[in-house]
Amino acid sequence: MNLYPAIDLKDGNCVRLLRGDMDASTVFNDNPGAQAKQFVDDGCEWVHIVDLNGAFEGKPANAEAVQSILKGIDGKAQTQLGGGIRTYETIQYWLDAGISRVILGTIALRDPDFVIEACKRFPGRVAVGIDARDGYVAVEGWAEVSDMKVHDLALKFEDAGVAAIIFTDISKDGAMEGPNLQATVDLANAVSTPVILSGGVSSMADIEAVKAAEVPGLDGAISGRAIYDGKLNVAEAMKVLKG
Repeated sequence: MNLYPAIDLKDGNCVRLLRGDMDASTVFNDNPGAQAKQFVDDGCEWVHIVDLNGAFEGKPANAEAVQSILKGIDGKAQTQLGGGIRTYETIQYWLDAGISRVILGTIALRDPDFVIEACKRFPGRVAVGIDARDGYVAVEGWAEVSDMKVHDLALKFEDAGVAAIIFTDISKDGAMEGPNLQATVDLANAVSTPVILSGGVSSMADIEAVKAAEVPGLDGAISGRAIYDGKLNVAEAMKVLKG
């Protein structure tokens, strides 16, 4: 399993939102490149990046900050990036820039065929982000909740070759109350695509619970605020998850 330390970008800064509210953001670092370097120095193998402005605007909005992250990583870890990626041209742009894989969120609900085609064009480099509120898929930077159930959307991509599904329970995100592990395990058991848990991972106990779940399809966990708050040590969490 992997730990995916998160860098959420808003207006060029590393921030965390509370339950997906753009008006409830806290800046944790104004130097994304330095933050990424710290994660690499702590031994992480992946960095999870979200362009929050891009998610709301439907197009890349923090390109300069992403470039600083890639420079800070200096090829020593892989990256996955989501937020406002809704065209093949944007996918190509980010992959050419050095991103390891892109995360398709809103477009996955709006146009599942786009995701399937993207997986053909960019094999192994497309992940799907499924954000949920009360079991239903939320889109447009979590501003809208659809009538599509999480499992129903995930199953649309069962044979598409999606690299991973990042599952976020919005009610847990940034709240430091622990993750919705059971819903993530249920999803991992329902699909063949690797699933990454996101939202609410706030302590070593949460990391140990993810590891103890021992679900073959559970690839790891994303954590942001707990790391910035000093409640989760990247190196220790990596050691537990790698087992």
